[in-house]
Amino acid sequence: RGPVMFSRMRVGQNSDPFPVLKMRTMVVDAEDRLANLLDHNEADGPLFKMADDPRVTRIGSFLRKTSIDELPQLWNVLRGDMSLVGPRPALPHETEEWDAMLAQRLRVKPGITGMWQVSGRSDTSFEDYTRLDLYYVDNWSLTTDLAIMVKTVPVVLFRKGAR
Repeated sequence: RGPVMFSRMRVGQNSDPFPVLKMRTMVVDAEDRLANLLDHNEADGPLFKMADDPRVTRIGSFLRKTSIDELPQLWNVLRGDMSLVGPRPALPHETEEWDAMLAQRLRVKPGITGMWQVSGRSDTSFEDYTRLDLYYVDNWSLTTDLAIMVKTVPVVLFRKGAR
């Protein structure tokens, strides 16, 4: 039990912090439980990923697999903090570990969907995640954004790479 919605600080364009509105998909004390799960991290980079994360609720699992949990971020798009397409907004502690190359992600607004989401999401390595984000930043165009939005539809409908 707990609130359905919450906000969490993220880092946006030009390193500006902003609160991202999210649907809660985990138990209320998920952050407190993370320390006990770090040995089970399946990610190959600084992000934490675990296939059957015990902190994710049953409803939360459904919301994530269908990407419904991302819908509140449309508010962030309307506020101007985010774009529909772009690199995912990072947590402040993640950006502290970035080198100058990875910090290039902050040249553009973060997005709800992006190249990573349409290229495998959770099935993608951290190296590919980084490469895709930097490619997007360096090659942004309206055509690219439209292509990513079109590719997002089947990714969401068929839950490709969703966990």
